[in-house]
Formats: sequence, structure tokens, C-alpha cells
Amino acid sequence: VSVVESGGGLVEPGGSVTLSCKCSGVPFDEYHARWHRQTPGKERELVAFITGDGNNARIVDSVKGRFTISRDKDRNLVSLEMNSLKPEDTAVYYCSLQDMSSRKEFWGQGTQVTVSS
Repeated sequence: VSVVESGGGLVEPGGSVTLSCKCSGVPFDEYHARWHRQTPGKERELVAFITGDGNNARIVDSVKGRFTISRDKDRNLVSLEMNSLKPEDTAVYYCSLQDMSSRKEFWGQGTQVTVSS
């Protein structure tokens, strides 16, 4: 199983960035997907969730209206579109895949997003 995030970088406040999570080695539509983030000294927090079939998605309140999660089954890709970014969105963002049957979860290595002028 391979889970690889990309797309992070330095963004100005109010800007946008889209993170990508490329997944391989699994039957993609049998895995739920999540985006999480973590800042130094804090626990990792869930940001967004999408079901294996892509029909249901959840965004946490702190980023609702600004972040959107989606998935492309043809490319085995999970994306997190982030708009109106704030300095407090600065974090390492992680993608995870969860087997719907076994509930086993696989994680990527993370991608840094820094929101600063």
C-alpha cells in the first residue's frame, strides 16, 4: 500500500492550495479517505472525511466553507482543496486510507502547508 501526499508549500493568507493524495496497492473504492493536520506540540486533528464511494463527505467546523474533499476513482486520487487560507491553517497535512472491512488505516508521510505573508 502506498499513500503519497503532495501539493503543500508556502501560501499567502487568503490564498488557495490543493493537496493531492495518490493511492496505490489497494482497491481504491473499498477504502474511506481522510485528511488530517498536525502542528508542533498539538495532537493530530481530523480535517475532512470521504467515503469509499465518494457519495458522502464531512468537513470539520473549523474549516467548513473553506475546504473541500473529493476523490477521483479513475486516478486513485484524494484531493483537499483549501481556500481563504489563514495562518492558523499552517500544519503538516496527512492523508489516510481506511479499509472499510478491517478498519486498518494506512498513512502518508505528510506535506507541509505554511500560510504566511
